[in-house]
Amino acid sequence: MEFEIRNDLYPREKYLEKIRGFYHECEVIKVLTGVRRCGKSSIMNLIIQELLSGGVNRENILYFNLDKKPFDTVVSSEKLDEIIEKNKVASGKNYLFIDEIQNVKGFEKVINAWREEGNFSIFITGSNSYLLSGELVTKLTGRYIEFNILPLSFDEYLNVKKFFGKQVSDDSTELRNYIYEGGFPYVLKLNSMNDKRRYVQNLIDEIYEKDVKKRLKIRHRSVFESIMKYIVNNFGATTSIQNIVDDFAKNGVNIKRETVNRYIEALESAKIIMSCSRFDMKSRKSLAGEKKFYLSDLSFYYALNTDNRINYGPALENIVYTYALGLDYSISVGRIGKLECDFILRDNEMNYSYIQVAYTILESRETEDREYRSLENITWDNYPRYLLTMDNLIQKRNGIIHCNIAEFIKENRKF
Repeated sequence: MEFEIRNDLYPREKYLEKIRGFYHECEVIKVLTGVRRCGKSSIMNLIIQELLSGGVNRENILYFNLDKKPFDTVVSSEKLDEIIEKNKVASGKNYLFIDEIQNVKGFEKVINAWREEGNFSIFITGSNSYLLSGELVTKLTGRYIEFNILPLSFDEYLNVKKFFGKQVSDDSTELRNYIYEGGFPYVLKLNSMNDKRRYVQNLIDEIYEKDVKKRLKIRHRSVFESIMKYIVNNFGATTSIQNIVDDFAKNGVNIKRETVNRYIEALESAKIIMSCSRFDMKSRKSLAGEKKFYLSDLSFYYALNTDNRINYGPALENIVYTYALGLDYSISVGRIGKLECDFILRDNEMNYSYIQVAYTILESRETEDREYRSLENITWDNYPRYLLTMDNLIQKRNGIIHCNIAEFIKENRKF
């Protein structure tokens, strides 16, 4: 079947590397999730290009984008089954790619049935985690693997600018640009900040209409938007549902805890925000209730606000958080008594790292001591401890690894 092979796509190797080992695997379904417009379709296209260059015949590849013509009318499981049946090849392996599969009601049964055929390597995308709720989880437990795709990290942002022939300045300038512009790939093609902001504002509206409104009964959109703006404006800050209820009550707005919880879950499902739980490092127990929320892309903050100032503390935390998430680290916020360690990272081999993030430690000795203190209190193991700042003057202190954030991420280093 015919599909467009694009040559204007930056190869996002950090994701292709994760998926590549499953290209020819028919037993598990490859599920690409992520916020709208983060690049899932592009990664699918890149996978197809690699398959073709690796010798797979074009007729063995089936690609359906259910958001675009002629497949935007495919909304029933019967219709989906019909187009797969019509386009499959009888001999050899079929490589089935379906974009925005959540548009089809009851797609789970269809996908599982074709997986059972044994000669289908299946890739599907969806814009939100509703894709992995309900029947897909119960019917396909152990039969799928999820790849969470994020907007561009800072290192990818720099590489994509070069890929598009854009001028790249010094690290500090580019990090500031990255904070303002965010990491949606299409944004980098736009030249004016006004156009970039308008694009993200329209994206927020699209997410609401397609990923929230269709799946959640929202009586008052203004209340939902107020909660969204509250969470977005307080990204990187410790908060709880009760705190949100109380803050709204102070302003004369009474909202039930259940409503706040539902709306936060909707924002997480739409991949606008991501929660990070707190962990008591002495008792080795998770702390219930309080969490930090980070943005899948910093441009959401500026799209919802007229304030153009940068609060570097939470912005840099957010950059480190999404970078570490893109490298598949499990992340929590650490508490040590009254002190807090910004992030505890754990990799797939159960190795840990401890991360403290700050704009600078050069303001005063008091500032330096404050940022080192929590890391210096971690004495129960020998896992690496990192202090990440924007300082160019790097120091050594008590075995703690001090690094420049922009340089660390630009070099695609691991913790």
